[in-house]
Amino acid sequence: MFRTKARHHQLLAAVAIATLAWSAPAQAYIGPGAGFAFAGSAMVLVATFFLAAGTILLWPFLWLYRTIKVGNPYKHAQVKRVIVLGLDGMDPGIATRLMQQGKLPTFQELANKGAFRPLATTYPSMSPVAWSTFTTGVDPSRHAIYDFLDRNPKNYAPRLSSTDIGNPSRILSLGGWRIPLDKPRLSLLQRSQAFWKHLGDKHIFSIIQRMPITWPVQKFNGLLLAAMCVPDLRGSQGTFSFFSTATKSGGAAFEGGEQTVLRRSPKQPSVIRTRIVGPDNSMHVDGGRMTLPFTITVADDKRSAKIELQGADPFVLKAGEYSEWIDLVFAPGLGIKVHGIARFYFTSLDPDVNLYMTAIHIDPDNPAMPISHPATYSMYLARKQGKFATLGLAEDTWALNEMVIDEGVFWDQAWLYYEERKRMFLDACKQTKKGLVTTVVDTTDRCQHMFMRYLDPTHPANEGKDTTEWAHAIPTLYQRMDGLLNEVRNEWERDDTLFLVVSDHGFTNFRRGINLNAWLRDNGYLFLKGDARTGGDWMDGVDWSRTRAYAMGLTGLFINLAGREGQGIVEPGEQYSALVDEICAKLLELEDPQDGHRVVRSTKAAAQFYTGPYKMDAPDVLVGWDGGYRHSWNCATGSTPEEVFSDNTKGWSGDHCVDPTIVPGVLFSNRPLTTDTPRLLDMAPSIMRMFGQQPPKYMQGRSVFAEPGEEATVRGWLDPKVLAEGQRCAAPGARILVGDDPELPTDPSVREADHA
Repeated sequence: MFRTKARHHQLLAAVAIATLAWSAPAQAYIGPGAGFAFAGSAMVLVATFFLAAGTILLWPFLWLYRTIKVGNPYKHAQVKRVIVLGLDGMDPGIATRLMQQGKLPTFQELANKGAFRPLATTYPSMSPVAWSTFTTGVDPSRHAIYDFLDRNPKNYAPRLSSTDIGNPSRILSLGGWRIPLDKPRLSLLQRSQAFWKHLGDKHIFSIIQRMPITWPVQKFNGLLLAAMCVPDLRGSQGTFSFFSTATKSGGAAFEGGEQTVLRRSPKQPSVIRTRIVGPDNSMHVDGGRMTLPFTITVADDKRSAKIELQGADPFVLKAGEYSEWIDLVFAPGLGIKVHGIARFYFTSLDPDVNLYMTAIHIDPDNPAMPISHPATYSMYLARKQGKFATLGLAEDTWALNEMVIDEGVFWDQAWLYYEERKRMFLDACKQTKKGLVTTVVDTTDRCQHMFMRYLDPTHPANEGKDTTEWAHAIPTLYQRMDGLLNEVRNEWERDDTLFLVVSDHGFTNFRRGINLNAWLRDNGYLFLKGDARTGGDWMDGVDWSRTRAYAMGLTGLFINLAGREGQGIVEPGEQYSALVDEICAKLLELEDPQDGHRVVRSTKAAAQFYTGPYKMDAPDVLVGWDGGYRHSWNCATGSTPEEVFSDNTKGWSGDHCVDPTIVPGVLFSNRPLTTDTPRLLDMAPSIMRMFGQQPPKYMQGRSVFAEPGEEATVRGWLDPKVLAEGQRCAAPGARILVGDDPELPTDPSVREADHA
């Protein structure tokens, strides 16, 4: 214990000292429209340095005090260490079939050593909801996260479900400048507490990397790098930029990005001057976006170009290759600097110049706002391993949806980010001899979203597109995860370590979308002003004086409840309950006009289904779609189109926002289990008990590992036929079935060395 605690203090000190040794003073930028704070990262570094130095000097005395007061926290532990590798979206059906085919030998070895079972996910089966349950050990009605998006019930406006950001309460106006005098409001809306906070209170150290819904970061005894919902420097969830000498067809704006039209000079057609649009300058009364001018000089052979960017060293970039992370430094005034990073990619240099730029990520080496705990942890990782993606949803799915980039460019980007996360994970495993390591890899989720159509020749998104070149993508994805598992074999073969591979949900096909607002309109529950047939995004045009129900987001629909909604007309009590029951029953009868298939597997009345204190924050009706169906894209944004059903023609062709029984996650363990039916809800209390700690009484899960003296009877992996039957969907092409499908293709570029 003495050596372990010393190691943790040394790691904390290294985070501070290594950052101090290389960092220059910087100021902190706080969010879109929230202004700047002058308590910059230099002050954070100084404070952290003195804290770390004090800890180093005092830790022998602190160790003695804690040993007397707390005792040995590992006294009753069954293991000294728990490692959780989170593979977001890994599907048990696909994994099982590839294991049957001998393509995942390391996963099969891990399953044979311990156990592999489908892992029941949450209702709704979405990443922010499911990972919040993993984190807290409670269902959504107790952690209050139901979707990516929520609505403000008072004005029906959209908002992030997990984060509340507000302006500083005191601002000094000085001429044209607006100088904040205190910190902005920045709070996490996820309720309950992370189980690693409880472990930390018992002096069990944790390293948590890229766990969704951990931003804004919370203090605890350990290190944490946040992920999902960390914004880009513009305050969005990811806005890409596209610079082109060609105008976009039809002149329409891109979803998820912006295009800048490049103008050639007649005198120097190879030299193009333009600018990057950055965050708002909220320090100045005139506001406006801050910009960075840059110049593109195309080489004579049209195979590369030089980019000269204000404040950065010039660099030459070949067409078809990603740049390294490039520093983007914006200057709002008064000596303040705002640091971001981005990667660049020329998709073409002739005849048109087409330059794609990722969203502007917060620079982990000079963070404009804290993205880790302590604030210097991201700096430590950046200095040790190089700069890395910090945006919560980093893989640019919208750029591929909008065909600004193609599948190959997206694939390369996804694996660049994967390598960054892999390095973090390996570093955390190496640094932690006792305690908890949890790292979530997003690659498995993003690639299945974007390449699922290749496994379904009849998918509507295939029309007019390639259907063969990337047919190997998903099998290759799983094989590379098998290679990672083999790389950390020495970790999961140790008897003193519990090693888990966990996914939050699985995957299915997404062929058809349903707009619930259009359905509500056609069934007399939603009305538009002037009895119009269509309305815009974010409930634009809705007549709230007559509307009883509406939909926004990806999980269900809301009742326009009096006393809760700003213009609610449905009375609480009997009227509310009767309406919810009526809508639930009608939705179960909803059929696809293409083939008469019933598209809803289950509906839940949230007030009856949930029992926690935040059950009324949920959508009033939760909809469990059958495989192949999902809320349509325009339903997610709260619009009301003419049609109820529409084909999904976007690259985003796979999904999991369906009935949760269709898309369980995976649980691989190097130890046997006590149940055939583990749940994501069980993970937090199970890990705590393996450390010999009693889970808080509010946690709803049970331990899936044997207690001392108890026998674990569940070993190996489930009969594939049983798994296939449990996951089978009636919808044609809905999901990848186990057992009776043709063999999944293999990418010939995956070498035997990946599995050696």
